[in-house]
Amino acid sequence: MSESEERRWVDEMVRRLERSEARRRSPARTGNDALLRRSLELSRRYLGPDAVPTSVRWVAPMRTRWASCTPVDGTIRVSERLRDVPGWVVDYVLVHELAHLLVPGHDDQFWELVRRYPRTERAIGYLEGLSAAAGLGFVGTDGDDATDTEPDGELDGDVGGLEGIAAIDDAGEPAAG
Repeated sequence: MSESEERRWVDEMVRRLERSEARRRSPARTGNDALLRRSLELSRRYLGPDAVPTSVRWVAPMRTRWASCTPVDGTIRVSERLRDVPGWVVDYVLVHELAHLLVPGHDDQFWELVRRYPRTERAIGYLEGLSAAAGLGFVGTDGDDATDTEPDGELDGDVGGLEGIAAIDDAGEPAAG
C-alpha cells in the first residue's frame, strides 16, 4: 500500500469511527433532565422499582471520581469528564451509582446488581483504557478490593474490582496520597 493510500484509508477509518461513536452517544449528555430520565429508564430495566434517585446531575470534573452517589438523600453526581464517552459507558456509570441506592458498599450483592447491565465488563475496560490513555497511571481502586464496603457509594475508580482507576486531581493528574 502506498503512503497516499494508507493516509486515505486512515482518514476513512477515522471518519467511520467518528460516525459510529456519534450514533452511540447517550441522549443523557444533553443536560441534567435527560440524565435523570436515562437513570430512571436504566433503573427500571436493570434494578427494579426501588433504585430511584431524587436527582442526577452533571458536575464539574471531580477530583477523585467518575461519579458519586449519596444514598441517604438519593442524589447522584456524574463528572463532566464523561460527557464525551460512548453512551453505554455513561449507562454503566449510572447503573453503578443507582445500585448504591440499594447497596451502599461494594460487596457481592452490589456487584450482582451492577452486572445486570450487560456491558459492565466492557465499560470497566473502557474506563481503565481512558485512564491509561490519559497517562494517569492509576494503581488502585477505592479500597483495592472489589468487596470493600464504602458507605458513601462513590465511584471513584472502583469500576468493577479491577485495578486501574483511582483518584485524579482537577488537572487530570494522579492525586497525591
